[in-house]
Order: sequence, then structure tokens, then C-alpha cells
Amino acid sequence: MGAQKKRAAAATAAARVSEDPDDLARQPLQAILLADSFTTKFRPITLERPKVLLPLVNVPMINYTLAWLEAAGVAEVFVFCCAHSKQVIDYLENSEWFSQPNFTVKTIESHNIISAGDALRLIYEQNVIHGDFVLISGDTVSNMLLTQALQEHKERKKKDNNAVMTMIIKKSKPSPITHQSRLGTDELFMAIDPNTKQLLYYEDKADHSKGTICLDKMLLAENPSISLHNDKQDCYIDICSPEVLSLFTDNFDYQHLRRHFVKGLLLDDIMGYKIFTHEIHSSYAARIDNYRSYDIVSKDIIQRWTYPYVPDVKFCGNRATKLERRGMYRASEIEQSRSAQVGSFTVIGCGTKIGSNSKISDSVIGEGCTIGSNVLIEGSYLWDNVIIEDGCELRHVIVCDGVIMKAGAVLKPGVVLSFKVVIGERFVVPAYSKVSLLQQPTVHDSDEELEYADNSSGTVEFSSIQGTADQSNGEMTSESSEAHKPKLGTGGVGYIWSICEGGQEEEWRHSVAPIPEDKLAELSEAMDDDQELVTQDRTALSTSGELISDSNASEGDDNEDSKDDSVYFEKEVEATFLRAVEENVKVDHVILEVNSLRLSYNMTSADCAGAVFYSMMKLAVKTPHSSAN
Repeated sequence: MGAQKKRAAAATAAARVSEDPDDLARQPLQAILLADSFTTKFRPITLERPKVLLPLVNVPMINYTLAWLEAAGVAEVFVFCCAHSKQVIDYLENSEWFSQPNFTVKTIESHNIISAGDALRLIYEQNVIHGDFVLISGDTVSNMLLTQALQEHKERKKKDNNAVMTMIIKKSKPSPITHQSRLGTDELFMAIDPNTKQLLYYEDKADHSKGTICLDKMLLAENPSISLHNDKQDCYIDICSPEVLSLFTDNFDYQHLRRHFVKGLLLDDIMGYKIFTHEIHSSYAARIDNYRSYDIVSKDIIQRWTYPYVPDVKFCGNRATKLERRGMYRASEIEQSRSAQVGSFTVIGCGTKIGSNSKISDSVIGEGCTIGSNVLIEGSYLWDNVIIEDGCELRHVIVCDGVIMKAGAVLKPGVVLSFKVVIGERFVVPAYSKVSLLQQPTVHDSDEELEYADNSSGTVEFSSIQGTADQSNGEMTSESSEAHKPKLGTGGVGYIWSICEGGQEEEWRHSVAPIPEDKLAELSEAMDDDQELVTQDRTALSTSGELISDSNASEGDDNEDSKDDSVYFEKEVEATFLRAVEENVKVDHVILEVNSLRLSYNMTSADCAGAVFYSMMKLAVKTPHSSAN
């Protein structure tokens, strides 16, 4: 009966789309954008503001996603809103997105949804998707061209109706932490057919015994060659056939897009649905899943990996800043003391004031901030209207709108200050602390995807709150303020959240702060232990002759890493050079981008000169000319 039910649902979905592939190709491309992350990793911030509206280099996250969808040729976007839905809808209605030509943005609202699976079931019931669509969350940044991946998806669909989904993946950038992603996510294992690019296995390391993975024997028996990867990054951009929505409707166990849906399809041997991959190389794509990935993606934007979505380019309502030397961006109408020092890879928002002898480096400062004298800010993110009084120190922290730091206060690495918190004079906030005007909930739901929010009003309700906060002016009631003054120093306002049991590792893995040296040492020891297991596994797998692993198929890969990096570096420099010629980019901007590539690939100035010269000669050969010229 279960199989019959699945077949009926698939037939219903297929009936909604023309059987002629050419008709399908003529359908305007649609997209579903999930404006709710269905996670709690950005607490306490997301208790007051939805994640997609949090500023990313002074631009709300959702703007990066919508700008890319428009540039990628999407004609209609359905933005699904749940937690803080009113804030999201109000923002979009008052933005430029509702008036873009040839690009329609529509919102779908629900207050009873607790997972991505529930959201897709609701969208299916509304019958608004009529062909292939892009599935993406509103916390994703990309500049990739969608044409090739979309074409591959359509061609596969013509040959095989079971090819329902194409996942965008990317090779992970080198990281000093070999056993975890630079984005702070779990290590990902994927098995892919090297010929067809079909996804055969998908698992993150969190679900495995340390250093080992288990593959079904039938997987090896049914596939003559398999490529195993632990160096791929899931970009969380999916091209889907409309049947995908019906599959969620037919399987209410599908809640999470990866843990339930993708793994469920890979294990389903009844219907035979298939997922394929499309790997991007020179383009950028990443999802902001935690505070560490927030930090990394911000740095990538500042270093122009995400071009044209960079601070000095205006896209849909953002205030473009001026690119200056050493990757420094400054907006107009700022007041900066002559003795203040603003370092490289720093963004200063409009209307910000910086006092004498203050030092700011590798940081993003929002609009309307006031920074006093002798302030040190390093590797940090200050949002709008923040007040930092004289003598404060901030290293690798996130400070939300309206926060006030009294004179001499110190934020240790990894601290997150939520909206309108006040830190008292000379108070030192311990590392990795989360501080909010809202008291930490005492009851934790077992489902990590459930956010504690009253979605209709954008407020938060907790039965455990003893002191209340006036959200309009950021002040606590007298009883609560007196009770919590000592916790944040004299004049301090807010609650320091305690670290949940077993959450110490998550704190440093997901923080904007650099990973402590002792943790790096532990990871290095774990790497040595796991390497022995991997070596043993290689021997066992290679004798079968049926499994071709990336790590096993070419033992010389390690020796060729530098060669691969050199090839990728030259290609990226060539792409930068050609774009500069075609778009008449200023020479200073080109130099900055090439230097960013040099640092990213650990190349020398001579390598840069060689790559630029090669690009020039290649363009010259291709350009029509004659002796008369």
C-alpha cells in the first residue's frame, strides 16, 4: 500500500506539468526561499529578529539571496515566512524587491510550521509551483551562474523521470582544521558516481563513530565505480522537479531537507528517485549556518570572493561604500579622528563616529555607531547605533543594534551581545558568553528545529522569565534591573546565558573567535589517530577493485595539491582580468582582487605577474587583429 500511495502522489505531481519537455523548458523559472532557518543556533539574537534580516556586512542576509536569484534568471520567488513572519513581510513590502521588473516576490505565511518539510507541504497544497524550481534558504550567498546546472538537470529529466533533484556542491577551501569545515559545520561524506554525478551516499560525521563510515555492500555491488569525498561543501542550493513537493506530502517523516529527505530518497528502493550533483569551481556559494560561518562569509564578501555582491557595489537598497587601499571600505558622512587607525579589510557604515587613538581592524561597523577614544576593535561585528565608550576592548565578538558599552568594558573572544544590552563600566564579559535582555529559557524543546517565538507578533514568550524588559527603550524594570546589575557591572542591563550541558564544544566550533590552541592540538591528535584508520580502510577497499575513492584512486593527489592550487589560481586570475577588461574595472580594484587571490592560494607576487601576463597574451591571441593595425 505504501508503494501504491507513493506512485499515486508522483503521478499527481507529474500531471501538473506538461509532458512535453520543451513546454517545461519554456516555463518561467520559479524559486522557493525559506525565510526561516528552523534552528536555534543564532540565539539569543533570533528571539527578537529573524535570521534572514540580520545584517551581513551591513546588508540584510535575504538581500544577497534575492539579488542572486534575480541575476540567475529566476522570474518568481515564493518567500516562506514563519518565525517573526510579520518582520520579514514588512521588510519586503517596504523594500525595492516588490517593484523589480521581470522579478516577482510573493510571500507565504504560516504560524504553525516547525520544519522545512512542513513548509514544503504547505506550498504544495497551494499549487503555486508549475515546473522546475530552485530551493534555497534566505541565509545563502552565491554568485554562481545557474544556466549550466539547470540545463544538466533538464537534460537528465528528459532521459530519466526519476532524476528529481540536483544539489550544488563545491570543493571545500583548505582549513587549518582538517576534521571540520571552515564554516563550522560537521565533516561531510559523500559518495558520487564519477560518470553520471549521481549522489549515492550522504552523511555528516556527527552520525558516525569517530573516523569511520559504513557503506552498504549492495551500494558497491550495484555501482562499478564510486568516488568517496570528504572535501566537498554542500551549498544548500537545489534545483528540484515539482515531484519533490509531492514526496514531502507523501512522507510526513521528511522534516529536515538533508537528514530526512535526501537520506530517505537514497535509501528508497521502491520508487527509484535519484539525486544528482553539480560541482562549481570558480564561483562562490555558502550558507550561513552558525556564527563561525557568519564570520567566514563576511570575510569572503569583504575580500570580494562574492563579486558583484560586495560592499562597494550597490544592489537593491544597500548603501554602497567606497573601496580604499588595503581592502578598507568607508561610507560617506563618517567622522574619524586623525589619530584613529582603521586597518585593512574593514567596513565602516554611514554616519559612524570614531574617536581619537582608537584602532579598528578586520571588522564591520554598522551605521550610526559612536566609538569613543582609545577603543580597540579587532575581528568584530558591530551592527547599527552601537555606543562604545572610551577605553573599551572588543576582540572577535558580535554586537547587535543599540548596545551600549560603558567606559573600560571588555568583551572576551566569542561574546555575543543581543539587542540593546548595556555592559557596565570596566566589566569584563567572559569568553563565549551570550547576553540578552531576555532571560534564558529553562524548558528546552527536544526538536532543535523549533524556535521559541510568537510568529504573529515577532515577540517571544517564556514562562520562565522573572524580570521583564521594555523592548521599546531597552531598559529593564526596576526589580529586574537591580537583581541583575552585578552580573554586568555597574549600570549593566541584561542576562548572561549559561552554556548548556555538553555545549562547550559547540561554543568554540560555532564562534566567531579563533579556535583555541588547545583545541587545535586535540584536533591534530585526532587527525593522526584517524589517519591510521583511513590507511587501513584504503587497503581493504582497494582489494575489491569496485570502489574508487578520491583518497585511494590517486595516491599522488597530495603531491599534486600545489599543482591543482596553481591551476585554480591561474583560472581565477584570468577570470578577474577578463571581467576587468569587459567591464572597465579600475586598475586599483583589479590589484586588490588579485592580491586577495594571492593570499587565498598562498601564492607569490611572481605567480600573480605570471598569471596576469598569461591572461593578457591569451586574450591578445583570441582578439581579431591585422598587420594594418
